[in-house]
Amino acid sequence: MGPDAPPAFTLAHVPGVTPDKWVRKWNERVPDVPLVLAQVPAAEAADAVRDRDADAVLLRLPTDRTGLHAIPLYTETTVVVTPKDHLVTAATEVCADDLADDVVLHPLDDVLDWQQPPGRPAIERPATTGAAIELVAAGVGLLVVPQSLARLHHRKDLTYRPVTDAPQSRVALSWLEDETTDLMEQFIGIVRGRTVNSTRGRPPPPPSAKRTRSDSTKPTARTRRSGQRPRPRRRGGGGKPRRRS
Repeated sequence: MGPDAPPAFTLAHVPGVTPDKWVRKWNERVPDVPLVLAQVPAAEAADAVRDRDADAVLLRLPTDRTGLHAIPLYTETTVVVTPKDHLVTAATEVCADDLADDVVLHPLDDVLDWQQPPGRPAIERPATTGAAIELVAAGVGLLVVPQSLARLHHRKDLTYRPVTDAPQSRVALSWLEDETTDLMEQFIGIVRGRTVNSTRGRPPPPPSAKRTRSDSTKPTARTRRSGQRPRPRRRGGGGKPRRRS
């Protein structure tokens, strides 16, 4: 990009995270600066801003936050993806123990912070969540993921149910610690729901130059020099005259 190119704000985001509503707000408030979206793998999300490939990134926590600010935005529901005819679908929600007898796939790009994944492990870990979805459709096993990823990889022959006691993914906005630019402040305000007239970050208005009523009793330069106390201003009208008896 040449020195004369117009400014732009690049927002990276991990699969499943949809920044559309914030992009619309940006276009309304900052129409002269295009917002460029770039999808990045979850494992590379933090490096997108560290390497200055993006001004900010929507990523999932937990992650290495060294050198980064991070504002948690929301927590995702965790679900198990299953064929539509699986026994799990008889319930509206399940717990990890309900999956104990099933093979539960654990892809290499898994974004959940498991101490111990539920179910029985597969012979081999799928390389990606997308590959794991294909194996679920083939009847090889089940898959536990954030709900947004289940929606991203939606198939007509699959469905999902919430898992009540599984780890949850938190989506956060992240950027470099030492580089909170004016454009970054604009985007932070948008994701936090600030109005366009928010005074956050603006200097306070200057004091009014108009003379107030209390100014009339303040000492003048003349009274200060003479040492006299200022007389209060006499009210108009002078009151009613006393009637003679």
